[in-house]
Amino acid sequence: MYASLLAHIARYVSLSEAEAELLPQYLKPLTLARKEHLLLQGQVCTANYFVVQGCLRTYFLTEKGAEQTVQFAIERWWLTDYASLDAHAPSEFFIQAVEPTQVLVLEQRVQEELFAQLPQLERYFRLVLQRATAAALFRVKVLFGQTGAARYQHFSTAFPEFVQRVPQYMLASYLGFTPEFLSKIRARME
Repeated sequence: MYASLLAHIARYVSLSEAEAELLPQYLKPLTLARKEHLLLQGQVCTANYFVVQGCLRTYFLTEKGAEQTVQFAIERWWLTDYASLDAHAPSEFFIQAVEPTQVLVLEQRVQEELFAQLPQLERYFRLVLQRATAAALFRVKVLFGQTGAARYQHFSTAFPEFVQRVPQYMLASYLGFTPEFLSKIRARME
C-alpha cells in the first residue's frame, strides 16, 4: 500500500531506504466504501489523504440543495480541505468516495514530527501544492473561458479515466452544467 506513495514521492524528492521505512509509522491506511464520506460539511478536517486506489471527490451543497463537485482525486493524488485543516475551522465541503477507495491518512497532528524526521517531505508537499494550485487556476480559466462543449472536450481528452469512472451527474457538476446538458454534448460528439 505504501509503494504507491513512495513512488510518487520519488518523482519529487529522494528518500533513503531507512527514511522510506520511517514513513508508514506516520500514515494510517483507510478503506472507504462507495459513497462513504471522509469529511462532512461542518466537521473540522484533520488530515491529508493520499489516494492509493479508487476515487474521491470534494463537493458542497448549493443554496438549492444541489451537489456541486469542485475536485476529484484518483490514484497518486492528495486531497484535503486546506481551509478547514489550516484554520481548524468547520469545513464548507464534503469529501466522498466515488468508488471503493483506499487512502493513506496523514494526520495534521503528526505532520510536523514527520517533517522533522524527513525534512525533504516539506519540499515534496510544496511541489505537489504548486502543481495543484496551477491546475486549480487553469480549471477556473477553462470554466470561465470556454463553452460547455469545449470544457467537456478538454476534460475528456486530458482525463479520459474520469469519464469512464465518474458518474455522469458528478462529471456534469464538476464541469459546471446539468447532466441533461452533458448528455446532449456527448450525443453530439459521438
